[in-house]
Amino acid sequence: MSEGHTGEGGGRSFERVAGELRARMASGRYPLNSFLPPQRELADEFSVSRDTVQRVLRELKSEGWIESRQGSGSKVIKSQRIHSPTSSQRPDRVITLGPLISAAFEQPEVTLDVYTLTSESLDVHIRLQAERIRSGVIAPERIALRMLLPSESLELPYPRALDDGDAPRLRDRFRTITRRSTESLNHVLRDLEAAKLVPSVELQIRHAPLTPTFKLYVINGVEVLHGLYQVVERELVLDSGEQVRALDVLGLGATLTHHVEDEDPDSAGTVFVDTMRRWYGSVWDLLSERPE
Repeated sequence: MSEGHTGEGGGRSFERVAGELRARMASGRYPLNSFLPPQRELADEFSVSRDTVQRVLRELKSEGWIESRQGSGSKVIKSQRIHSPTSSQRPDRVITLGPLISAAFEQPEVTLDVYTLTSESLDVHIRLQAERIRSGVIAPERIALRMLLPSESLELPYPRALDDGDAPRLRDRFRTITRRSTESLNHVLRDLEAAKLVPSVELQIRHAPLTPTFKLYVINGVEVLHGLYQVVERELVLDSGEQVRALDVLGLGATLTHHVEDEDPDSAGTVFVDTMRRWYGSVWDLLSERPE
């Protein structure tokens, strides 16, 4: 099967399929201990080659999402976990990201302040909500997204190739993923606005001279998702299909903590949300590089 059917390059097809499968596992569509569809079915569904599907599965295995065994398929072994001290939904206080983000987008006005290494995870979440908007399940009147990314000129400690000779290709891979994700975000949100499905859409992206050691979502000004990046050594798959050994961090799929502002100004949730909100504002106003 030719990749030309999609009108995309092989690298873009790879990212599209990998992103969609990550989204399905994070949302619970493919729950823990379930199996992904066979490779042939995935290739047919996404109109890509079996080779692209195999590369995607190698990437997901390297990220710890799945385990694959010859003859038994690809089993989901990780999901997006959120520890919520205020949650009464489950006695262990662990919830999934899908219902939390969905609830945020069910409000008339959705505001998101995001600090992250790349916009890859955010792109997954926004696309999931965009589908709900297009299907008429939700109808927010305004979506305002601000995103802080590391400066493009910053020398980051991760992802970093273990072999110096692979460093330029890995830097190119990182920049390509970030660019594709931000372009996708802009495309999805602008399409919602153009179709008059969301009357007001605001998207601002800035860069700051900081290496993200954690991921931060400030949701509608009153909730915070916070998670430390865990450094791992793993194989990264290049657009060419070649694998490179590198130090990297895992974003989508990492455990997050959920904090909610309440009526008590001295509660742990209120203090944490206020602290993160102020931190984000200070970096945005004083450190970020304003677009020309």
